[in-house]
Amino acid sequence: MIVNFLRNNAGIKTRVGILNGKRVDYFKGSAAIKAVRSPEFARLKNTPSVPDDDAAERMLHSLLPFAFFLRVDRGDQVETRDGNSAYVVQVNQMQTFEPDLYYAWFYEGSQLGLRLAGLGMVALILAGVMFPLWPQPLRLGVWYLSLGVLGLFGLLMVIAVIRLIFWIITIVVVPPGIWIFPNLFADVGFVESFIPLWAWDEATPKKAREPKPKKGKKKGKSRAEKAPVADSAAADAADAPVYVSETAAQESASDAAAPAPAAESAFDDVN
Repeated sequence: MIVNFLRNNAGIKTRVGILNGKRVDYFKGSAAIKAVRSPEFARLKNTPSVPDDDAAERMLHSLLPFAFFLRVDRGDQVETRDGNSAYVVQVNQMQTFEPDLYYAWFYEGSQLGLRLAGLGMVALILAGVMFPLWPQPLRLGVWYLSLGVLGLFGLLMVIAVIRLIFWIITIVVVPPGIWIFPNLFADVGFVESFIPLWAWDEATPKKAREPKPKKGKKKGKSRAEKAPVADSAAADAADAPVYVSETAAQESASDAAAPAPAAESAFDDVN
């Protein structure tokens, strides 16, 4: 009862982790403590009372030997096959329940629905295999039902061929042509597929091309029109930041520290 509530009805926030190459759901201990202290858990029958957080920790710790969930350590984050990211988790040998630790689910919940679906699939296969043993009225009903399905499919194909022939005739006689049941193969409901009864074949509108500027107009620009462009380019160049590498800065500093050759020769002549 307690485990089913925590797994299915408690609303515990779970995350996806990778344990031994397989996906597992894990949660934080504080979320489970909050769930068993909730009013929904208090309304359950045949469940122990949880007056405080310490009692909740002791109760959840008592469930660890049954391996419904186990304490795990969260490791590195990896990328899954579907493009999402998940943490790698490993089972810790020291199994204790604390609010700040992480716990991975090994209990999948009630499997009643899955078992019923499996039994229904097996029963359906056996019923199909044992069709010759069915009663005569039941076999006759299945026969009429199959004929009705095949008739509907054949009618759809006949309508498709007729509407294509009619469109070919009308595209020659009264272009651009007329479609019968234009929404027959559209992504609409069953009734909307037969509404309207006919419609003109409307071509898909093409995008209008933008006119290209003529080359002759570019030659007639005066110097006055070009001047603002040059001034704006010069202003942008003046506002742009200047980046100087460290090597260039060191070379500039060494050149500034070195004496000029002309000054050295003049000093020698005076001596």
